[in-house]
Amino acid sequence: MKKLLALSILAACSAPVFADVNYSLNISQPQHHLGDVSVEFPKTAQSHLDIKLPAWRTGRYEMLNLANGVRYFKAQGDNGEALKWEKIDHSTWRVHLTEPTQVSVDYQVYANELGKRARHIDDSHAFIDASGFFMFSESFRQEPVTVNLDVPKKWRSVSGMDNLKGKNTFKAADYDVLVDSPIETGINQLHTFEVDNREYDLVVWGDGNYDVDLMLSDLKKLVATGNVIWDSYPYERYVFMVHATSGAGGATEHLNSTIIQRPRDRFGSREDYLGFISTAAHEFVHTWNVKAYRPQGLVPYDYTNMNYSKLLWIAEGSTSYFEDHLLVRSGIETTDEFFKVMSKTVNRHLQTPGREVQSASETSFDKWINQGGDHARNYSTNIYSEGSLLSLALDIDLLEKSQGKISYRDVHKALYNNHKMPAGFTQTDVLNILENLTGRDYSTWWKENVDSPANINFDKLLAKVGLKLERPEKAKVVASIDATAKNTGELLTLSYVKRGGSAWDAGLTTDDKIVAINKQHVGKDLKSSLETFNAGDKVTIDYIRRDKLESLTLVLSKNYDKPKKVVANKVATPEQKALFKAWIGVEHPSDVNK
Repeated sequence: MKKLLALSILAACSAPVFADVNYSLNISQPQHHLGDVSVEFPKTAQSHLDIKLPAWRTGRYEMLNLANGVRYFKAQGDNGEALKWEKIDHSTWRVHLTEPTQVSVDYQVYANELGKRARHIDDSHAFIDASGFFMFSESFRQEPVTVNLDVPKKWRSVSGMDNLKGKNTFKAADYDVLVDSPIETGINQLHTFEVDNREYDLVVWGDGNYDVDLMLSDLKKLVATGNVIWDSYPYERYVFMVHATSGAGGATEHLNSTIIQRPRDRFGSREDYLGFISTAAHEFVHTWNVKAYRPQGLVPYDYTNMNYSKLLWIAEGSTSYFEDHLLVRSGIETTDEFFKVMSKTVNRHLQTPGREVQSASETSFDKWINQGGDHARNYSTNIYSEGSLLSLALDIDLLEKSQGKISYRDVHKALYNNHKMPAGFTQTDVLNILENLTGRDYSTWWKENVDSPANINFDKLLAKVGLKLERPEKAKVVASIDATAKNTGELLTLSYVKRGGSAWDAGLTTDDKIVAINKQHVGKDLKSSLETFNAGDKVTIDYIRRDKLESLTLVLSKNYDKPKKVVANKVATPEQKALFKAWIGVEHPSDVNK
């Protein structure tokens, strides 16, 4: 008896009693986008407990105003007594404690920001990203968590997290897993499938012109391609969440799932469907690149401050690069469709003057503050397109110098095998991997292409794999002012003026309103307004700025009505064809079309 009593006391002392952090979300007013949250933190003897709501969410490198929807915050201790609290910054509530106690907090969340993919509630569903709903304390960030939802009876709840004891209750190892495991609950379609002994869910919210059978067929092909790059999978179960929306679009990767949003009528055409499935491929690649390994500046996540890294071009740009490789290798996308996507990326790069100003490492570091618009295009680039093209350049360089034996895929395989979370990789790690794979020092390449604005010769680069970048034969020369404009009634308002172009050099700028060209009233768009002119013509532009009519002259530049296209070289050499197959995994089109 004494022995049993001693064992019971020992077990009681060693057990982590009340160690979990328990979250509850009650959605009783979905039509008003409101949710009531309760959080129970374990007992603590601290003089105060700082409780925070993230200021950004994973996958979106931008500070978001997430705390603005919180109201009715209150805190209480063990016995239900009210605890004093104060808000000490934009997203931190400090609860003062006079004695050891558990701490429970309650608050209301307003969730009506679907496009930010952090929080949304309406009368048909709720999308629950923990960063927009659930507060945390650094003191208990590593503790296990449970989430219980109280939602309308007809709603179905799906998450990459494990169910605990009921369909609306989930568990996670800690807050970091919770914040990277969103929940979709509501009126939805749920389809399950299995590939290579791994389980998958496809949950779709909203009506749309999508074809679920096609989506399921292609997702099965897609998820089987992980071994094209990596040695193993970092999950046993994965959830594809799809929102067919009234306008919101975008996607976000998560630890064990992804959320993809598209307007409800943007699934039906082949072009629209490819937009959907390529997004799914992008987020699937992220399951490794970012979720299983990521740059050191993002490890661990600081949820209330900016997380700086000069390697976001690898995290996002290389992911964009690999997405089409998996689609082609799986047979989902044809080589012609792949070339079309590549053409857009290359042309966007060549038509962005900012590529001459900002390097990939700079744009990575500045992702948190970079904004779109006229100035950004003229003086900046972005981590997606720039990173994708740097990945292309590095990949082909590796393949060429190794006769097809070493590729950029091997770099990412090494990152996965040797720099898994919770470690973070550095620039030195990537350079060491490149040297270990090839026996060559890539520091000069890095300095010239990553730390400096890259100058990629696409003609030489694409020729190595039997491709060409050429202007279509039927392309016509047209006159241009090197700007874009939107129709604003009787005027054309400039929305972008290319740095160094004819409009720029003449002194025009964004928001100038063009009235006439050579005293002829402008047409419905710039293209039609310039149809009667030739490149090299000197014209007079009448425009309005600050409500005053102004006039200037400029010389029209030369442009084409069709952009350049990436196409297969019909007379590619056997060496070029072999490198093409080593690069993309399928036969060169000139052999397929014989």
